[in-house]
Amino acid sequence: MKVAIVGGGIVGLSTAWALKRAGCDVSVIEQGPLPNPLGSSVDQHRLIRYPYGVQRGYLRMVREAYHAWERVWSDLKMRLYAETGTLVLSGEGDSWAKQSCIALAAEEVEHLAFDGETVAGRYPMLNGDGLQDAYYCPSGGLLFAEAIVAALSRHLRDRMVTLLTQTKVAGIDASAGIVRLADGGQVQADRILVAAGPWTAQLLPDLAPVSRPSRQVVVYLTPPGDLMAAWHAAPMLLEIGETKGFYLVPPRVTRDGIRTGLKIGDHRFGSTADPSGDREPRQDEIDALLHNVRHRIMALEQYRIAAAKTCFYDVEAEERFQFRQLGPRAFAFCGTSGHGFKFGPVIGERIAAVLQEKADFAATARWAAGHVE
Repeated sequence: MKVAIVGGGIVGLSTAWALKRAGCDVSVIEQGPLPNPLGSSVDQHRLIRYPYGVQRGYLRMVREAYHAWERVWSDLKMRLYAETGTLVLSGEGDSWAKQSCIALAAEEVEHLAFDGETVAGRYPMLNGDGLQDAYYCPSGGLLFAEAIVAALSRHLRDRMVTLLTQTKVAGIDASAGIVRLADGGQVQADRILVAAGPWTAQLLPDLAPVSRPSRQVVVYLTPPGDLMAAWHAAPMLLEIGETKGFYLVPPRVTRDGIRTGLKIGDHRFGSTADPSGDREPRQDEIDALLHNVRHRIMALEQYRIAAAKTCFYDVEAEERFQFRQLGPRAFAFCGTSGHGFKFGPVIGERIAAVLQEKADFAATARWAAGHVE
């Protein structure tokens, strides 16, 4: 079977990986280089963690994802991951942490209840005041995203997967199995998968309601010297509420020489914008993000901004992944809403099974959307 995949992010590459393992002839078409610095999958790191509020389907999917990542590490002959543990906090009136805790208990995921005093005692850089709920999971950690995309690209190239970089797609013929290229060429395939992230709606306008490009700013901070060691030993932090929320990624240095910084990001979605447009973070965007974490990080004014950058998510209103059939030969995956990277390999395996007619499309689409059967 010949398969053409539009998009070289984690879902596109993971699906190519799974299809090649099954013996398929695979081409990946990417509009930029690999890794593409504008892609949603390319940054220092992405998170994998069990807490998921009331979304029990995604909590269960995390367990599957860990197993799929082990298969990736085996093929890559490297482990681009660092365990940190997960600290979940919520202030008064926010229920996400409590809902997550109930789900973790039901799914028998290990977690420990904390209070504000415990949080401040264990993590002197954090303010424990005003906490309504707090708990710690020893599981969860950092997937070194850009390094993973680069390593997967090399692995696929070595396995004779065709990687067409700097190649823009003009359109899809879902009935004939043709990907039309902007330069006038075309790629013929038995099956097509569009995994174009925030560019999905430009290529497939009918999917605009479930794939809104959302501008997201993240900031990397340099902590004061006396807190550097504490941050390097800290867990990831999630403080997610109904009206505001942020995530914090601790810095790490690995034995393989990977160095990552202290990153903060807004859990809320940003404004709709062109993902190919201006990527320079504005000062007001940076200030708003810092304001959002000031109540939790002690003496934030002592931290230096090391870098700020803009990425884009493709957002679905309920944050449920969308697996759609476009025609007899073509499918699309979108709506990852900022939480798709952790599931890349297991999504790739599931999609590969559907493309090969080894799995049911409708059941896979329900699974991808996080529905609990």
